[in-house]
Order: sequence, then C-alpha cells, then structure tokens
Amino acid sequence: MKRWRNVWRFLPLLSVIALALTGCGNEQLTAMLPKGEGAEMQFNLMMLSLYIMIGVFVVVALIYTVVLVRFRRRGESDNEIPEQTEGNVVLEILWTVVPIILLLILAVPTVMTTFALDEGTEKVPEGATVIKVTAHQYWWEFEYPDLEVKTSQDLYIPTGERVYFELVSKDVTHSFWVPTLGGKMDTNTATTNKMWLNAQEPGTYYGKCAELCGPSHALMDFKVIAQEKEDFEAWAEKMKEAGSQAASDQAAQGEEIFANSCIGCHAVGSDGGNTGPNLTNFGDREKVAGILDHTDQNIKDWISNPSEFKPGNNMPAFGDQLNDEELDALVVYLQGLKVEE
Repeated sequence: MKRWRNVWRFLPLLSVIALALTGCGNEQLTAMLPKGEGAEMQFNLMMLSLYIMIGVFVVVALIYTVVLVRFRRRGESDNEIPEQTEGNVVLEILWTVVPIILLLILAVPTVMTTFALDEGTEKVPEGATVIKVTAHQYWWEFEYPDLEVKTSQDLYIPTGERVYFELVSKDVTHSFWVPTLGGKMDTNTATTNKMWLNAQEPGTYYGKCAELCGPSHALMDFKVIAQEKEDFEAWAEKMKEAGSQAASDQAAQGEEIFANSCIGCHAVGSDGGNTGPNLTNFGDREKVAGILDHTDQNIKDWISNPSEFKPGNNMPAFGDQLNDEELDALVVYLQGLKVEE
C-alpha cells in the first residue's frame, strides 16, 4: 500500500509534464491551427465532437457525484437499502433519445462536410490548378499538367483558391497529408484518388506520409509553399525555362559528373530520367531529401550514402565512385540549380 502512495505522489508532476508537452510542436504541422478552407471544416467538426464529449462527461460526472454523496453509508449501523428503481419508462426513453439526438447533432454536419470536401473533384472547375501527385518510397513527385512543370519534394500552390490533386502511388500505399491545410488521402497503385486543398495565406506548410509504407515512412516529408497567384505563375514560368547552366569551371565539372552518373534517374528541366526526384530547382530547397538541412556537407553525405539517412530508399551510394573533388564539384552544380532570385 505504501508503494502505491509513493506512485500517487508523482501524478501531479506527470500531469504538469503532460500539459507542458501538449504545447510542443510546429504551427505549420498541426491540424489545430487551420490555415486552409478544408482544414477549417475538419477543425470545426473536431471541436463539435469535443464539445459533445465534454458535455456528456460533465453530466455523467455530476450524476455520479450526486449519487455518491446522497447514497453514501453514513455509519456502520446504516444498512438501509436505497429505493430500487426498475422499469422506469421516463428514464429509459431519456437515455435512449438523448444519445440519438447527440449523434444526429454530430452526424448531420459530418455528412455535409464530407460532401463539401469532395465538391469539384470529379469535374474540376475551369481554370483551376490541377496537380498530379505521385508517391514513391520515400519521396513525392508533383506534376502540373496544364503548366507543363514537374518537380519534387517542394509543392508550390497559389493562395486564395482551391487546388485540385490527383493522387497515385508508384510502389506501395502512401498517404498524402498537409495537416494545416486539410485532411489526408491515400495514394494507391491501381486507383487515382482526388481531393482539393486551399491555402488562405502565403507561407510554408509541412506535409507527411500518413500511411506506414516501409522503414523510412517517418522520413517521407515534403513542404507546401503557398504563394500569391502572380508569384506562383512567375515561378511556373521560370520552371519551364530552367535548365542546366554551369556558372563556373567547378560547376561545369559537376554538370559533366551529373550527366555521366545522375541524369539517368534525375531530371533537370525537361532533360533526364524520372526514376528519381526532379532537381530543376534543387538549389532553392531548404531540405535535402526532405529531412536534412540544405548544406553542402549534408548534400555530400546524402550522395555518398543515402541509405544511412533513409533506409530502404532506392538511390545507390556514390561514396565509392566519386572522390572529394568530384563530390565538391557536383554539390556546386546542384546548388546552382535555382529558379528563385
């Protein structure tokens, strides 16, 4: 018994720690600070269900407290049995009807929101931005068919309008999720799922894969960069015009290495393969492989042994094929692949 008393003493401390930890996180990676139309719809549903649950808890707790106090044993000689209530029609109707009403209060807006989130996905409005998302182990490919642009890892979208997505997978089932902008949607190999997102204001939002897809599932991150419409259109034009442009002798050496070792999988502009991520605007990115800080050393480390950082990914290691001078030249070339000023 004394051992349990010691445990109970730690409960207030654990409660304080738990409360403090609820404040940890990233405001660009949370469903609790919605920055998009769809995210707001889902947030309102969460809050509605939370209010209902809190209300039910309060009522049950009050009834429990009243019964506990009113019918407690007041002395050792008090063996009076409380009045037994059986077959009370009013009570039975009450505890049947009230849950039904609560379910209807939650069900009606849920159904309405479900249809609203699917609106326009089968017949995309004229002039809307459409993006084809292809999930790979463990990276994301983004293609803009109407704009003739393809990129990866960094998803650019215009603000103030719905952007429509066609979601597929190249290998296994993944799940596309940008918590701050909207809900998640699976990407499958045999079917195309559709959804839309809306960013209300410019900013950078973080996305995740929300479906267990292999050893590096937790590292399958991407970013959504929401821009004003004119900035987005300018970015798309620059992406169409972008290509390999070596700015120095070292960058030219790196471009040659890229052409001999990397272009079979990676594309720059419209040149190259599509087995790996498109690198047209690689120099503009803030992350290497979606997870590492965008530094020269991290780029070299990734090229040398990518499986050290993302186990199970399909990129081969080049640490034994390229010396330090060649790696440095390749990094200079890659860092020069930019479309932003």
